[in-house]
Amino acid sequence: MARIFLIGFMCSGKSTVGRVLAPMLGLSFVDLDRVVEERVGPLLTFVQREGEEAFRAREREVLAELMDGPDSVIATGGGTPCEGDNLALMKEAGTVVWLDVPLEMLMLRIVRAGGDRPLLFGLKGDALRERVLELLEARTPIYAQADIIVQAGVPPMESAGRIRRVLDQVR
Repeated sequence: MARIFLIGFMCSGKSTVGRVLAPMLGLSFVDLDRVVEERVGPLLTFVQREGEEAFRAREREVLAELMDGPDSVIATGGGTPCEGDNLALMKEAGTVVWLDVPLEMLMLRIVRAGGDRPLLFGLKGDALRERVLELLEARTPIYAQADIIVQAGVPPMESAGRIRRVLDQVR
């Protein structure tokens, strides 16, 4: 078993599904954003203070460490695979799984999660929707390069089960 990288837009369920999937596969679970946050403090505060480029550099450092570490299920940040050669590196180090969630479900989850997402901070209503659509338009072609694509607008246990079944078929 190698590393499993969960990618997808913010609020697509990467962390939640990852926590369910990891024990199914007998692996540990790591949330990339939480590891970065342990090092730099709250992500929103860090991005506001240091900028997105500084955040992406820290994210890249932690990702490299995780790729050198033990096999695990790794929930990435929404923009992680879209930066530099991160996606190619993840594909070399393991299997990349895109949790594809319908737009309307993403919007509900984003609104429910509140306004602490650095790239969406302070946006509401139409401005929020426009920014989400802009980011999705840029990121979807990158997400679509994943090794496995799972329609994940379902309960986490079902998404994890779908991923496990596909992984079992490709082994």
